[in-house]
Amino acid sequence: MTPAIVQTAALARRSIFATFRFPQAWFPSLFFPLVLMAIFTASFGRSIGFIPGFPHVDGFLSFAVTGAIVQGVLISSVGAGAFFAGDIEGGFFDRLVSSPTSRSAILLSRLCASVVLAGGQAIFFLLIALIFGATIQGGIVGALIVVVLAALLAIPMAGLGIFLALRTGSAEAVQGMFPLFFALMFFSSTFFPRETMTGWFQVAADINPISHLVEGMREQIISGVNWQQAAVSFGIIAVLAAIAVGACALSFRRRLGGDA
Repeated sequence: MTPAIVQTAALARRSIFATFRFPQAWFPSLFFPLVLMAIFTASFGRSIGFIPGFPHVDGFLSFAVTGAIVQGVLISSVGAGAFFAGDIEGGFFDRLVSSPTSRSAILLSRLCASVVLAGGQAIFFLLIALIFGATIQGGIVGALIVVVLAALLAIPMAGLGIFLALRTGSAEAVQGMFPLFFALMFFSSTFFPRETMTGWFQVAADINPISHLVEGMREQIISGVNWQQAAVSFGIIAVLAAIAVGACALSFRRRLGGDA
């Protein structure tokens, strides 16, 4: 293996272990989505058959689990950016850039760590949902598609967090952007189908790419394997990832004074 790959793996491993060492880094991304999923399931579980436009599902939990997965990825992304900003504030970033470490490894390692953590989160949420009675119409293949899409979603979301870290150099500033991340979910079809919405809220959900991304993931669970919908989700993630990673690279060069 090339030195850059070895360095990327080593730094990614450090990021993963650092995440598990601090409960405040991983607990919110598991706890809050589970609580919200439980509240929505308890509140609407028996009424979905009477809500006009609501798709046919075996239970509200099957519908809600993808929302919990996406919410977990978004919360983790804030943590990824905050950790990166913490490295900048603590001087570890400066030590890395002044060492023979590959510049690309510094960015890729954090993204790779976020991909691994997001994939693990998706598996965790799916298992919890199955334990409490959810069904996955797409079977193992559908579940794998959801896990892969969730893991890939971590690239643009963590990339946005890292971009903010590079621009501000402050963990507090990155964490202050959490309401923006949350708004992306609530103004989408993450928690309820667009068919049940009206007025300006439906328009906002229609133009929000998170809506179409989540729907492509959800389709694998409530209807069965749908490669076309999965491709739409993948395409959205690819576009967002290209924008986020490109912004990270430019901000990285700017922080280094143009010498990257």
